[in-house]
Amino acid sequence: MTLHMERLPHVDGAVAYLAPMAERPHTYTYDPPPGVPRSNVVGDSRTLPMYDLRALPVPPTLDREGFALLEAPTAVDDLYDDQAVRQIYDREAEHIVAAATGASRVVVFDHTIRRRTPGVADRTPGIPRQPVTRIHGDYTEVSGPQRVRDLMGDEAEDLLKRRFAIINLWRPIRGPLRDAPLAVCDAATVAVSDLVAQDLIYRDRTGEIYCLTYNPAHRWFYAPAMRRDEVLLLKCYDSLKDGRARFMPHTSFDDPTAPPDMLPRESIELRTLAFFPE
Repeated sequence: MTLHMERLPHVDGAVAYLAPMAERPHTYTYDPPPGVPRSNVVGDSRTLPMYDLRALPVPPTLDREGFALLEAPTAVDDLYDDQAVRQIYDREAEHIVAAATGASRVVVFDHTIRRRTPGVADRTPGIPRQPVTRIHGDYTEVSGPQRVRDLMGDEAEDLLKRRFAIINLWRPIRGPLRDAPLAVCDAATVAVSDLVAQDLIYRDRTGEIYCLTYNPAHRWFYAPAMRRDEVLLLKCYDSLKDGRARFMPHTSFDDPTAPPDMLPRESIELRTLAFFPE
């Protein structure tokens, strides 16, 4: 879509890109052996306009920009209740993703609750995950199909012959959310060369995500004061290579207009595999 971006309301937000590196970036998800750095990632901080996606003249879509904002109330009162999330919220998510994408089958495979806890490192045992403060894409050309193989057993190779996508469903647990909102990058403004594969090293395996190097063409958006009855859908992978959005980088950021007495960010995200008949 052709936009006069300067006419859209926005705030200025600092985000962490990847600086150009000679070596392959990697990060350990646990404390590495003594003397080994937790990560070799070199950051490149930029302060950029974060545009109000609610002000777009045409609502963003998963296939065009790689994200979509939907009104989607949930029947689950307590999103910290793991049993209710798995029995009720997962089914809601499957219906939402299927309706938004046209997928014939949706499989929820991951649940993450994030809560801002000052002074606590991410992945501290017994503490909810912290908001992610570095720009990333959850899956790559390699790790997207591998996730299907990891999860779908004997069905995997047949499913990989047809289109599939990985869609995240992201919701504030308490709203309006002002602390560490989610910023999303218009996938149509991201060049393939901007995406750099990074290893995520676990104790039992090595995963792969995308980092993002800076490109002045990038356009960033967010939904101010997201409510609990709203969700953001994020396209993290799409196997179809026909010009539609395939990888959508995202990150949290600090909104400089947020009030000092705001509630700490609490959010829940589900990852889903969306399978298509052809």
